[in-house]
Amino acid sequence: MPACSNCSQDNPANARFCLNCGSPLVAPAAGKGEERKVVSVLFADLVGFTAASETADPEDVRARLRPYHARLKELIEGRGGTVEKFIGDAVVGLFGAPISHEDDAERAVRTSPADPRGDRRDESR
Repeated sequence: MPACSNCSQDNPANARFCLNCGSPLVAPAAGKGEERKVVSVLFADLVGFTAASETADPEDVRARLRPYHARLKELIEGRGGTVEKFIGDAVVGLFGAPISHEDDAERAVRTSPADPRGDRRDESR
């Protein structure tokens, strides 16, 4: 099952496009070895989330996480990054893989919802 390089979704062997995000699936190049890249990693989580979630119902926890995950995914991908994973309230975003840019580190910093130079709408969230 080939995994999508954009969203990491497993797809059937005969799929030419990812069934989750629609990105073209690229067959691995024969004989291509490992590649080393410099990446910038954004790690974000909600302050106090663990303590607040300990007594909450699972449905309430999921309801709180859904819009948070969606917004961070939108911010990360909007700046050219890739969401590596969601771990509870934590989000890990990569800048520089699979596609690198000269300003990946700056893109990662400006993606942070707390960055005052970034998207001003995010300061209230």
